[in-house]
Amino acid sequence: MLHHHHNHHQSQRPRRRCEGTAMGVIILDLRPGNGIGPFSLGMPICEAFAQIEQQPSIYDVVHVKYFDEEPLKLDIVISFPDHGFHLRFDPWSQRLRLIEIFDVKRLQMRYATSLIGGPSNLATFVAVYALFGPTFPGIYDKDRGVYTLFYPGLSFAFPIPSQYTDCFHGREAELPLEFPDGTTPVTCRVSIYDGSADKKVGVGSLMHKASAPPLLPGNLYMEEVHVKLGEELYFSVGGQHIPFGASPQDVWTELGRPCGIHQKQVDQMVIHSASDLRPRTTLCGDYFYNYFTRGLDILFDGQTHRIKKFVLHTNYPGHADFNSYIKCNFVIQGSDFDNSKQSITPSTKWDQVKVKF
Repeated sequence: MLHHHHNHHQSQRPRRRCEGTAMGVIILDLRPGNGIGPFSLGMPICEAFAQIEQQPSIYDVVHVKYFDEEPLKLDIVISFPDHGFHLRFDPWSQRLRLIEIFDVKRLQMRYATSLIGGPSNLATFVAVYALFGPTFPGIYDKDRGVYTLFYPGLSFAFPIPSQYTDCFHGREAELPLEFPDGTTPVTCRVSIYDGSADKKVGVGSLMHKASAPPLLPGNLYMEEVHVKLGEELYFSVGGQHIPFGASPQDVWTELGRPCGIHQKQVDQMVIHSASDLRPRTTLCGDYFYNYFTRGLDILFDGQTHRIKKFVLHTNYPGHADFNSYIKCNFVIQGSDFDNSKQSITPSTKWDQVKVKF
């Protein structure tokens, strides 16, 4: 099932309702091929959440949607119903691949020095054409009754009333589009996507699928971390080796300062023994280094100060830790446990893992 997570920042005070009035409409800068407002294509989902948390008065109703049974099958979507747009994140890399404005009356976009969208500046075909300039004829999808106009990294879809479908000979039409009665259609969807691949992105089968922009060489986001069971972690981009038994100093040297350090807590039931009835503290002396940006925790033994455990996070939506860690792109070699060529990665299903061990 599709899972919705609702986040109402200010649930304690009555909701402001100013639909249809200019007051309730926010203005965001439109950057074709790049992003809108604080949201940039390619950004990791945790950065998008950080932007949302910085402006709770603007983004006070946020819906997060994902596919529970097969989290890697469909996008993770952050939706702002009050502002008429949503962000689509690739489920594997968790990077922003597409921004879609589905209700242009609820959002004003600033481009150069002009505003378009919102209740007062209707994003009509003629207005879009005047603001963004002439472009090649778009694509007319007869089955959907939608005409899509393309600019680099930006597309506008316009609904075509059935009585005017004859205006399109083949799939071309005269631009800018005006109907015989003098009206011009209002856009029903704006798509913002990476323009470097020269794709035509929009809604329907005639369109390409948007991908997040490629990462720059040397970028550490989602770098492969090779796991040698019982031995070490190897970071494939940075080249660091972190073995079991390494010291905190070794880890600081290789990975830099941890984002957090905390003591490991232990279940009280385990600690009491018949010979020693004194109540003990629930801290066992072992401690974690947290590297949230690497999706990693490292556990040190409190007595020897040596690494005894690594915790690698997949950052799946629905998990209690979701959005605390960036996803760790680990690879556990199959030859280490069942002599198979199949490795275990964040995409491996739990059933497959159980079979292997």
